[in-house]
Amino acid sequence: MGEIEDAIERAGREAFTRQPPKTLKAQIGYLLKQFGSAKAVAAELGVTADSVNRYRRGARKHARADVAAKIDNAVRQRWQPQVRKRRQKQAAATTGITVETRARFGYSAAVGTTDDGRFRRLTVHLPPAYAQRLFDARDTGANDQQMRGIIADGLKEVYFQDGGGRAMGLSDVEINDIDYLDLDY
Repeated sequence: MGEIEDAIERAGREAFTRQPPKTLKAQIGYLLKQFGSAKAVAAELGVTADSVNRYRRGARKHARADVAAKIDNAVRQRWQPQVRKRRQKQAAATTGITVETRARFGYSAAVGTTDDGRFRRLTVHLPPAYAQRLFDARDTGANDQQMRGIIADGLKEVYFQDGGGRAMGLSDVEINDIDYLDLDY
């Protein structure tokens, strides 16, 4: 996963209306319902089916730290998919998406102006159309660079050009060297 897809995933996790299972036994029980068999869960986690069954029965109360992290991540990725879809649909239709980032921005501008990239820390609310484009790109398997382009287009319009009020000679904005990027919708 790329940085943008990770940020979308983290934002989706904030939409949970109930917390996912916390105990190892409950997490494995949830994954078994999702995957249908201990063998499928084991393949997802990189452990044996016997280990999965031991976790399910409670014979093993604690997993290794790396396996426990994989289990927690697998549960959180699949937890409350309808709630996530509803929040994404709402963001794409009415509320939009908020981007908070610290990154180096480079741009192409008119002759006589500087186009040197520099680090900026921005928190910008993008309109619903950009949220829709971002979710559609992720769903169609777009790479991280393509999703960066969508966010850069939104930042160009909303932040740099202020909705058409300034910097109209600015043609391309690029996001480089992302220090951090968070999304909220």
